[in-house]
Amino acid sequence: MYVCWAPIGGRYFAGNQGYPDDIEQTSVHTCTSRYRGLWVGGVSEEKLLAMQARLQARPELRLAQAVAITQDPLEAVAAGRAARCGTHVFTHCVSTEGKPVCNQKKSGRCWIFACLNTMRLPLMKKFNVEELELSQTYIFFWDKVERANFLLRTFAELAEKGEEVGGRLIQFLLTNPAEDGGQWQMLVNIVEKYGVVPKKAFPETHASEASRRMNETLSHKMRECCARLHRLVSKGCSKEELEKTIDSMLEEVYQVLSICLGCPPDTFVWEYRDKDKVSHRIGPISPRDFYTEHVQPVYNITDKVCLVNDPRPYNSYGELYTVAYLSNMVGGRLTLYNNQDIKILRQAAADSIQAGEAVWFGCDSGKQCNGKAGVSDLQLFDYEMVFGVKGTALNKADRMIYGDSMMDHAMVITAYSEKDEGTSFEKWRVENSWGDERGHKGESTTVSVCIIFLISFLKYVHNVVCFSTGYLQMSDDWFGEYVFEVVVDKRFLSENILSVFDKKPHVLPAWDPMGALA
Repeated sequence: MYVCWAPIGGRYFAGNQGYPDDIEQTSVHTCTSRYRGLWVGGVSEEKLLAMQARLQARPELRLAQAVAITQDPLEAVAAGRAARCGTHVFTHCVSTEGKPVCNQKKSGRCWIFACLNTMRLPLMKKFNVEELELSQTYIFFWDKVERANFLLRTFAELAEKGEEVGGRLIQFLLTNPAEDGGQWQMLVNIVEKYGVVPKKAFPETHASEASRRMNETLSHKMRECCARLHRLVSKGCSKEELEKTIDSMLEEVYQVLSICLGCPPDTFVWEYRDKDKVSHRIGPISPRDFYTEHVQPVYNITDKVCLVNDPRPYNSYGELYTVAYLSNMVGGRLTLYNNQDIKILRQAAADSIQAGEAVWFGCDSGKQCNGKAGVSDLQLFDYEMVFGVKGTALNKADRMIYGDSMMDHAMVITAYSEKDEGTSFEKWRVENSWGDERGHKGESTTVSVCIIFLISFLKYVHNVVCFSTGYLQMSDDWFGEYVFEVVVDKRFLSENILSVFDKKPHVLPAWDPMGALA
């Protein structure tokens, strides 16, 4: 008598006693009859004792065990490497540094922060200001409203098609219906329709900085609404009744959001003082007019496109992909992925930086990363030193196939350095949204000036900068393994690459790892 868990159609079933003799004929088992006898009873006591004896016989593993009891074992061996990787001097960078350092706090809004941090750089230059922050909560609010509307109408449509509620698709869509994360085209949808505002016009709230409670409330409400819609459709309700019901549900969502985040302004007045101590006033102006009149001329969000690196053997380079139901707006732009070799993503990012434009990108942020020190490097953690086993031997494609890696965070690339006389890349500088307590802690002015002068003199580099707090340093090897997406302006891409966007996109299933939200 034993229990075997096996995934069936997105769900898990447990079996215990009363197994049929031929295991191969039942779908609740992943094991086959020829292995059944080997696995009865689990791991034997003899094997466990042998494992323990071998571990105790190795002093280096006993030492690692003693360290791990009191502290993070990987952080213990990463400190030296992080310090050696921490020189924030780069040979090519954008001309304006984003200030202040932003902090998404306890929310999943990195994709919004990364977009607005990219967008603010040309605005800071235009307005001649030392600091500028655009309202992340404003985009957050309208994304929640539009995404709720999208999900409700999607669920009603699937119910009309007879999609099984217990099937994989609907269960996946109901897993996290109030998700904070998003993708680039979702940002385009919101900015095009609603515009943007300075942070002072729509500031942070408790719920925007710590969104868990609000999201729990919204998720519960959305699932309740979907259940009601399914029953209505099953009874054969009229389109008018269905539309009226969805509108009333959406109003409940709007009410929760307005209480938690406040009501977004229809118009606002923005007053600021530039570097020359001259005061300025813009407005009253609507958020959309602010975008079209002031932002769009220097940062047109619709001119930016997504390049991705999906090396799985069945997803070809030079092809266009989308993910089913990956959107936040009914009738909005599709999330389109132009799949290219990682070399293309590197070069596109570098060309954008050289032209003075920062790069929104998505990555698997937790792998080989010391967020406190601000270092992402493949050699950062020595797994063999700590655990006596090597780190993952899976390549990027296999990590995606076997569920070990996917995009989970968005940041901004603002600088890079080359090596081998400019024939390859060495490292990249990243603006994050985790506040100034995490990441690079800065260097003294004297040391920075000396380093800059020396490198400029010896290598004739014209744009070398040492940066301040809150930034990360990403090795180029790490870029290759864990960066999945970059967003660049069309003008930095060849006609051959741009022509991929004219193709009919291949549709990946909703649960595909490329549908992961940053």
